Amino acid sequence: MACRISELIINSQEPQRLAAFWCEVLDFHVLDTDDGAVEIGPAEGFGGLQPTLVFVPSSEPKTAPLRLHFDVNATDRDQDAELERLLKLGARPADVGQSGEASWHVLTDPEGNEFCLLRSRLS
Repeated sequence: MACRISELIINSQEPQRLAAFWCEVLDFHVLDTDDGAVEIGPAEGFGGLQPTLVFVPSSEPKTAPLRLHFDVNATDRDQDAELERLLKLGARPADVGQSGEASWHVLTDPEGNEFCLLRSRLS
């Protein structure tokens, strides 16, 4: 028997705001709020194939690149259209030393957490 990732915990200065951003990016829903934390996940809730994300309050600002980041793929449009959508939601382009030849876009969420938009579309 192996383990499966069920939740990812993310420190956040504004959990509600960050949860709202990621709900829009991933088509997730708020599943629970407790002591200032906000848990979001797919419509089927906790325990499905996708892990839930829990944004917990933290007064510590982000000061260094994350040691872990998300890679996301569009599901119903091409990469260019998805990039435009993510930028409208509040994502920002990020320079982490990429060469410009990469097939992905490096972005940050509203609190500066890096993530990548990959080229391939998932169904």
